[in-house]
Amino acid sequence: MAPSTTRKALSLGTGLAAAGVLLFTGATATAAQGAPALAGSTTVTPAGHGFKATLSGKATFKAGAVTVSCSVSSSTGTVPAAPGNHNAAGPVSSAITPPTFSSCTTSMPGVGATVTAGGGWTVSMQHGAPVVASFTLPAGGLVVKTSGIASCTVTAAPTAPATTSGTWTNGAPSSLAFSNSQVPVKVVGGFGCPTSATTSSFSATYLVADTTDPAQQITVAG
Repeated sequence: MAPSTTRKALSLGTGLAAAGVLLFTGATATAAQGAPALAGSTTVTPAGHGFKATLSGKATFKAGAVTVSCSVSSSTGTVPAAPGNHNAAGPVSSAITPPTFSSCTTSMPGVGATVTAGGGWTVSMQHGAPVVASFTLPAGGLVVKTSGIASCTVTAAPTAPATTSGTWTNGAPSSLAFSNSQVPVKVVGGFGCPTSATTSSFSATYLVADTTDPAQQITVAG
């Protein structure tokens, strides 16, 4: 295989790392710029209800010319009990489980990948136009390892906790969308691994369902 092809195959690890981090954490300048300068009131309902975020369609991770797609991903959490589900001057935050990822494919033959997430993850909802959902993962909270024609290890949020933002839409069910979000990564490995890469991008949509009472919807208001 030509060196350029090998580099492309190995760089897919960076894209997959972006996947985990950005679904439930990371850093996106575009979303941050869209956040209000002065945070307003936020209320998340129903108070105390559990929720599950489930991937709709595929999560697409891109690093250079390489595309990685995963068709299964999810995370769970609980809306804070009252009065913690309301903040008169800022976001409402709660803990979530580290996301899981499976059924992943790459645009390069002969390369597979595994994703391991851990540590304390959180989600914060800020009411506005649009509603912004920010996810934070701990340092090293997601690790991707590639296998096959090459071996690389990609660590998201390599030196410190990282935060990323997506757009929340109330609905039945409500949804959270990420579009070309950026996340910091560190890549280590042998020849051909994209060790100079420091960021990767991610796009996906998650549907968020109320697991305490499926007849209700998780909603963010002012």
